[in-house]
Amino acid sequence: MQALTSAILGAFVLYAGSWYFGAVEGNFALLLFLASVVTGAYWVAERYYFLPQRQNAAALLEATDAKRRADLGKMGISQVDGDITEAKTRLLMQPWWLDWTAGLFPVIISVFFLRSFLIEPFKIPSGSMIPTLLVGDLILVNKFTYGLRLPVLNIKITEGTPPQRGDVMVFRYPPKPSLDYIKRIVGLPGDTVAYINKRLTVNGQPVATTAVPEFFDEDAMRYFKQFEENLGDKKHRLLNDDERPAFIPGADNFAGRDGCLYSVEGVTCKVPQGHYFMMGDNRDNSLDSRYWGFVPEKNIVGKAFAVWMNFGNPKRIGSFD
Repeated sequence: MQALTSAILGAFVLYAGSWYFGAVEGNFALLLFLASVVTGAYWVAERYYFLPQRQNAAALLEATDAKRRADLGKMGISQVDGDITEAKTRLLMQPWWLDWTAGLFPVIISVFFLRSFLIEPFKIPSGSMIPTLLVGDLILVNKFTYGLRLPVLNIKITEGTPPQRGDVMVFRYPPKPSLDYIKRIVGLPGDTVAYINKRLTVNGQPVATTAVPEFFDEDAMRYFKQFEENLGDKKHRLLNDDERPAFIPGADNFAGRDGCLYSVEGVTCKVPQGHYFMMGDNRDNSLDSRYWGFVPEKNIVGKAFAVWMNFGNPKRIGSFD
């Protein structure tokens, strides 16, 4: 068992190392699921086989010692050398290969269920959601609001609440589903979304915006125009960059593009049923549905709702819209 366990642990380390150095495309959900299965099997084996074996060996040691003392007592010898306490402790001790498998199972399975069905943490890697979310924000994503999904397979098993216009949602990036993206929902299934001359219209109704003081981006060392937008029943802020053109350069040939009309002024799209149109709050610095298309319902991961830490700026901690 030691050799088998070493091989299994080595495989996990090799996979994690290859993922870290970019040799393979990692899947943390799959890795956590496999770790739960493997450590769970060891936990069951420990509880119903290995631990009883060690307990039986310790009981046999105690019985043998008691018989020895009784036999010596019959011969009038009351002072007997030999304390079996340390030997008994060693017999009951969990070996390293069980300590690193069965011993970790409660922690791993707790993380697996928490991450799969309740809340999952993410880190914001880019500035596409500035000013709502900044680079380095560590956020929490609600995994059950839109309905529970089976881990790894991402198959929906409960209905939940339908996504709403204005929600900040984490989803699997349609061109490459192994990547997680975060954007704001601006178009629901069946909506007609237009982003013309940097102003958003949904179903023919302009989305109300109000100019607010400019935003200073510390990374770019620039000020950007900032607006407050009323999308659905939510208010949030967005940025515009006057130096960027209104047209959308280099849009992909995505499924449903025949329902979109591109021009020098921007883009108008009819959102297919079962899909969502996503945009970043940093409107001129966001690779979103304008470029790669619609997010299918099956790609939904969850609703982002709070920043739990930003090590460079702890004041960022809190909920957001």
